[in-house]
Amino acid sequence: MSSTNETGHAKNEANFQTLISFVKAYGATYNPSKIAIHLGNLQAKAKQAKDTINNINQLLPAHSNAVAIREIAFEPLSKLSTKIINSLKATDTPQQVIDNATTNHRKLQGKRATAILSEEEKKTLLSEGKVVNQISTAQLSYDNLLDNFYKQIQLLASIPQYTPNETELKVATLTAQYNDLKAKNDSVVNQNTGLSNARIARNEVLYNKETGLVATASDVKLYIKSVFGPTSSQYKQISGLTFTHVRV
Repeated sequence: MSSTNETGHAKNEANFQTLISFVKAYGATYNPSKIAIHLGNLQAKAKQAKDTINNINQLLPAHSNAVAIREIAFEPLSKLSTKIINSLKATDTPQQVIDNATTNHRKLQGKRATAILSEEEKKTLLSEGKVVNQISTAQLSYDNLLDNFYKQIQLLASIPQYTPNETELKVATLTAQYNDLKAKNDSVVNQNTGLSNARIARNEVLYNKETGLVATASDVKLYIKSVFGPTSSQYKQISGLTFTHVRV
């Protein structure tokens, strides 16, 4: 998620706090029949919104760190795969077996598991009606890299002629590296799950069509408009407060 979207959620919460401040200043004149927009319920909604936003902000650093650590760990995989296949070709291994290993090798090439889309590229895809889910695409790519690396290791372990002297190319070393990469990938998966659930909770609090912060703010503004009038100073105080749906 872009920082712009995170800022959008925080802006909605901040404007809601401002709206409550004006409501409190109206005193007993603010007396709606709808329970959901009573002052106490507005304050409870504001706290709930703040808590869900803060929860995401607390999760984001760990998520970003896990993604960065994974990317750094996977970066050498392409070059390592090249060393493996060259080492295998230097043995008396049958060509058909080398061909199988070469197929795995091709699937392990590339500096990144997935290309990062620019904002313009995302907008273009969205305008074409296509779904843009960068996290899911990246995760699938890393999962594929792990799967192909595992297959290559299992193939190497079955080849009697593959007995490299270089420690980094030995099956035991490669297996340990695979386990380390899998652990780092699993960490990102877990972080993604926690962050996704936190965003679902935040979206429910802020953007539920009936009970969300944005819907509640709209009801409050309508009530103030009905009580004081559309040209009143009171309504002018709050009419400019914007509340937008940022469902990301």
